[in-house]
Amino acid sequence: MSGASVYVFDAYGTLFDVHAAIARHRAAAGPDAERFSEIWRTKQLEYAWTLTLAGHYADFWTLTERALDYTFDRVPTVNRALRTKLLDAYLTLDAFADARAALTELKARGQRIAILSNGTPHMLKAAVEASGIAALCDAVLSVDVVRMYKPRPEVYTLVTDRFSVEAGDVAFVSSNRWDIMGAASFGFRAVWVNRSQMPQEYPHQPPAHTVPDLSALPSLVL
Repeated sequence: MSGASVYVFDAYGTLFDVHAAIARHRAAAGPDAERFSEIWRTKQLEYAWTLTLAGHYADFWTLTERALDYTFDRVPTVNRALRTKLLDAYLTLDAFADARAALTELKARGQRIAILSNGTPHMLKAAVEASGIAALCDAVLSVDVVRMYKPRPEVYTLVTDRFSVEAGDVAFVSSNRWDIMGAASFGFRAVWVNRSQMPQEYPHQPPAHTVPDLSALPSLVL
């Protein structure tokens, strides 16, 4: 992607495994662990979108807690005593195995690297430091500044303002197809990391590229 001057990454689901928290406590969570984790993630995002649509805001950590409490009610087979452990684990989610290598290669080529995330500054600081990628990031940008969530264009503007670039100068990388839709609409060179081999959607805002994981990113040419 030789034309891009800044590479921007979504955090949750792209660099960090959102299901790592439940994975650390799968035995204690029991047979409904995967369903529990899926509902937790779905409600977390739903709360972000609905609040933004309604013109309200609560930070992502608050939404993560609310979504977790809802999920305990939906899946009562998982012991609520795990609540504190799951929240602690969410602060230091595991990075995907390909994340550090891809960022390291891009950084070695002189590229500027940033994270743009719904996460709070505290959440992002904890995850970035725990994964060992802090030194690779030129900026870690949180929606807290604008008090609304992706895919609002005001969020993507945080990147162009921070680096003083045009939207077309930015390669935006996310595993979330709705995020790619927003980034492509904004004018970013959007790269969808389709880890789960999900079907295509949002045909009028397609990604510039679709890759199975981050290891393919450094070799792309746009």
